[in-house]
Amino acid sequence: MGMVILGVLLVLLKLADLGPFGEWSWWLVLMPFVAAVAWWAWADGSGWTQRRQMDRMEERKAQRRKRNLDNLGLDERGRQSRKK
Repeated sequence: MGMVILGVLLVLLKLADLGPFGEWSWWLVLMPFVAAVAWWAWADGSGWTQRRQMDRMEERKAQRRKRNLDNLGLDERGRQSRKK
C-alpha cells in the first residue's frame, strides 16, 4: 500500500511540475507501481497472504473460545472454574 501511495504522490508532483519531479522520466515516476505489482504477485504466489489470513482467523477463533468459556464460568480445558 505504501508503494501505491508513493506512486500517486510522484504522479501528482510530476503532473504539477513541482520541483525536480517535473523533470523526472515517466519510467522513474511509475516505478513504485511496478514494485507494488511485483510485491503483490510474490505475496500471492508464495502463499504469504493466505497464511496471514489463516493466522488472523485462528487468533479470532481462540479469542472467541476464551470469551465463551469465561462467560460459561469454565477454564481453558472446559472444566468448571472454582471462583470464590
